Parts: sequence; C-alpha cells; structure tokens
Amino acid sequence: VQLQASGGGLVQAGDSLRLSCAASGRSLSSAGMGWFRQSPGKEREFVGCMRWSMARTYLADSVKGRFTISRDIAKNTMYLQMNSLKPEDTAVYYCAVDPIWNVDPRTWSRPVTYSDWGQGTLVTVSS
Repeated sequence: VQLQASGGGLVQAGDSLRLSCAASGRSLSSAGMGWFRQSPGKEREFVGCMRWSMARTYLADSVKGRFTISRDIAKNTMYLQMNSLKPEDTAVYYCAVDPIWNVDPRTWSRPVTYSDWGQGTLVTVSS
C-alpha cells in the first residue's frame, strides 16, 4: 500500500488542523490504519488507529477529546482532525497501514504492527 500524508503546517496553540492520508495500491477492506507522530529526539508515538471496514477508532489518551479519526471510503483516505492544538503536539505525523487488522489491542500502538508508512507531514504549533 502506498500512503501519502498531507495537511501539516504552522498553526498557533488552540487552532485546528486536519491531516489526510491517501492510500493506493490495494484494498483496505481488511486493514487497520494508524496515525503516529515523532518529535526530534523522541520515539515514534501512537496517536490513534482505525479499523477501516468498521470505521471504529481508538485514540491515545494524550489526544482523546481533541483529535478524531475518520475516513472517506470513496477517496480511500483517512483523516486526523486535530483541535485545540498544543505546542507539545508539534511533530512529524505519519500514517501507516496494517493490511490485516489485528484484533489484539496491545498491537495497535506498536509501530512494528504496521507494514507500510507514509512520508510524514510536519505539524508545528506555536505558543
């Protein structure tokens, strides 16, 4: 699966931003898709994921209540809506796909679960 992430930019604290992740190359009907982020000097951090077929989403505690994940089946695109952004949300955001959704929730936050990754899009939140 090829993934193309976009939508990053420079915003102020409290602003909103929506990231997109367009997928191509194979069906997502059995897939799980994830969002991760990485700041300089830090490990890649799980943001959330979606079971594509059911549009069921799961978010990390650090972003619950502020971020939501959605999808557009016709466009084969996943979105990350980010509201009430904080400076600590500054990072490169990556989308990723696991071709076969893993029912074990312990795997969802692990980068190794996902086989294909987008190139990342930079989000900078100024205070």
